[in-house]
Amino acid sequence: MRYLPLTAADRTEMLGVIGAGSVNELFCDVPDGLLLDGPIEGLPLHASEMAVERHMRGLAVRNLAAGDAPFFLGAGAYRHHIPATVDHLIQRGEFLTAYTPYQPEIAQGTLQVLFEFQTQVARLLGTEIANASMYDGSTACWEAIAMATRITRRGRALLSSGLHPHYVAVANTMARFTGDKIAASTPELSASPGEDELFAQIDEQTACVVVQYPDILGRIPDLARIAEAAQAKGALLIAVVTEPVALGLIEAPGNLGADIVVGEGQSLGVGLQFGGPYLGLFGCREKFVRQMPGRLCGQTVDAAGKRGFVLTLSTREQHIRREKATSNICTNSGLCALAFSIHMTLLGGEGLARLARINHAKAQATAARLAKVPGVTCLNEAFFNEVTIMLPRPGGEVIEELAERGVLGGVPLERLYPGVDGLRNAVLVTASELTEEADIEALADELTQVLA
Repeated sequence: MRYLPLTAADRTEMLGVIGAGSVNELFCDVPDGLLLDGPIEGLPLHASEMAVERHMRGLAVRNLAAGDAPFFLGAGAYRHHIPATVDHLIQRGEFLTAYTPYQPEIAQGTLQVLFEFQTQVARLLGTEIANASMYDGSTACWEAIAMATRITRRGRALLSSGLHPHYVAVANTMARFTGDKIAASTPELSASPGEDELFAQIDEQTACVVVQYPDILGRIPDLARIAEAAQAKGALLIAVVTEPVALGLIEAPGNLGADIVVGEGQSLGVGLQFGGPYLGLFGCREKFVRQMPGRLCGQTVDAAGKRGFVLTLSTREQHIRREKATSNICTNSGLCALAFSIHMTLLGGEGLARLARINHAKAQATAARLAKVPGVTCLNEAFFNEVTIMLPRPGGEVIEELAERGVLGGVPLERLYPGVDGLRNAVLVTASELTEEADIEALADELTQVLA
C-alpha cells in the first residue's frame, strides 16, 4: 500500500503558498514530449519476479561489454585495470558503511581517509589545497565556475571549445538559475587547441576561462599561456582534467598557473559502472579556500598531544546558514574517493608515471596503425591516450558497423555534438594499458573492411 502522508487539503494549501495551480505546473520545465500521459507502451502492467528476471537477463546478453571485445571508448570515462586490493579494502564494513562525519571526534578513520585523499589530489593537480571530493567532474566544473564568479565579482564564464560538451551542458543548466553568462562553442577539427581564438574572447567582464587538459579531441593546450592571458584581464583559469592518469606524464595544471583545477577521478580505482557513481576532484590556491565548495578535513593535535583529524571547513548549506553556503552539495563521494586513494597509494608517484607512459605508448601504436588504414587520417600532433581520427563516412555509422563485428571502436563526435555537420566524420579513439596489440590489429582490420 502506498504511504501518502499529505491530504488533498494539505497539497492545496502548499500549492497556494508557492503560487502554483496544480502539481503539474511544477513540471513546466520538462518538454511535453518527455512527459508520460499513460503507461509505457510495450511494458506489461504487471509480471512475476521470475518473469522480470528472465526478461532482463535476455536484454543483458544483447550487450557487448567492455571486457568482452576490443575496447577503444573514452571521452571522459576510461577503462583501466583496477587492482583487486581496491575492491577488497573498500568492502570492509568500516569503509563501506561510513557516512558523512557529523561527529568528527568519533569518525577519526573516515576523516583520516579523506585527509590522505586531499593530500594525494593536491599533489596530483599541483594545487595548494584540495577538498574531500565532489559528485563528479561535470558538477565540480560548475562549482569552480560559481566559485570564480564569487571571487572576481564578474558574471561571465568563457569555456574553451575543447571542453567536454556534457560539462558545458551542466554549466548551461546551472547558469539558468544564477544569471551567469556562459560563452561556449564547438571545437574545430584542427591539430591546434585554438588558444589564440580563446585569447581574443577574454575581456574585463570575464570571471574565468575554463580549459580541458587534455581537451575533448585529445589535444594538449598550453595552460601557461592561457593562464597568463586570463590573469592579465583579471580572470581566473580553471583547468579541467577528465583523465587523471595523464598527470603522471604531463605537467600538473596548478604548476602551470591554473587558479582552480577540477576533474573526474573515475580512472583511478573506480570502474566504468554504467556511468556512475563517479568522483569529482577539486583543488585551488590556498587564498581561495573560504570560497571553495564541499568540505575540507584538517590535521591537528588533541589535548594530550596526539594526532587527530577534524572538519576544518564545511561550507555546505546543512552546516552553516543557507545564504552563507558556497554550495548545496550535501555529501562527498566517500567510497569512490577511498577507492581512488587506495589505487593511488598502490601506484605511488613512480607507478603513476609508469602507467601513464604505457597508456601513451598504446595510444601511439593505435594512432600509427590506424593512419595506415585507407581513408583514415589522424587529427592530433600531440596527445596522451586519446586521439581523434577522421573518416570518409559519418562516424556513427562506422562505429555501429564495427560494434556488429565485435569491436567497440571509439566515440563518434556526432554523438557528443548532434547536428554539427563539421564533426560528423570524426571519431574519438582511446587506448589504455588494457589495450593489447591484437586489439589494435582487430580495430584496424575491421575498420579497413567497413570502409572498403
